[in-house]
Amino acid sequence: MDRIKDAEVIRLIEQIGEHYRANIANRFLRPVLLQLQVDKSTWDLIEEFTEKMEQYRYQGFHLDELYRQIAACARFVELARNKSNIKSKMNAIPAGESDKILREMAVSNFSSNLQVFTDLLSELYMILIEFDKKNSGDRPPLYTQMSELYLVGRLIVGQ
Repeated sequence: MDRIKDAEVIRLIEQIGEHYRANIANRFLRPVLLQLQVDKSTWDLIEEFTEKMEQYRYQGFHLDELYRQIAACARFVELARNKSNIKSKMNAIPAGESDKILREMAVSNFSSNLQVFTDLLSELYMILIEFDKKNSGDRPPLYTQMSELYLVGRLIVGQ
């Protein structure tokens, strides 16, 4: 399959990465998020998806890699949603007086920022599925053949 070089897909991936870095995996929340029971391969896929955009911008994206990265992000979202004691864990981490307000803001807005991240992932996933359907020809679309995608919709929606 050809690489995806669609401007809308690239813009959306950039937006997801920027939102993730600024509002979810920022310096205040990252230490707590790293305590989630997420395996290294999942973290690697999330990092590649949210932080290493430059290497793909001009070459394009492989659809199967994007699907795997979205699945990894969906697993992360599920675990982060179920992490009810983020605030208590944050309070256990010492912070300077100047960082206290910023840290409290990061914790207070975590749920809504996680929802924005999830909404962006869902939008990208739907765009990729449509692309996949249009370009699969006589073959079944790739997303129907990848077992790791079976629960992505549910994980993103939170059901």
